[in-house]
Amino acid sequence: MSSKAKRVLPTRPEPPTVEQILADVKGTHPSDPVFVLAAEPHRGGGHDGSPSPDFPAPVKHEDAADERERLYRQSRSYVEMNQQLQESCQLLKEKCEELRRVGATLEQDILEMRQKAF
Repeated sequence: MSSKAKRVLPTRPEPPTVEQILADVKGTHPSDPVFVLAAEPHRGGGHDGSPSPDFPAPVKHEDAADERERLYRQSRSYVEMNQQLQESCQLLKEKCEELRRVGATLEQDILEMRQKAF
């Protein structure tokens, strides 16, 4: 049998801190492609004057307003669902703790019944 030499991978860099992320976002220009909403998916493009796949197609004012409204509703829905999930998670933790207490009481009662039976 032959053994393969193990490759030693470089250590993973630390993720950026919140302050670093905020500084990076604040330093970007509003026209940065990350912040531009595209109304249509990217289509092939090139040097013939058609839109490049690296940049979003121009968006009409009405389309942009509709898209912003859709994203706003989607964001609100996400926030509401997130709140419901947090409440459900808290409720599950409480119920789990209650079940543990009841289980411990049951175990104690069973132990006492066994001692009385013998």
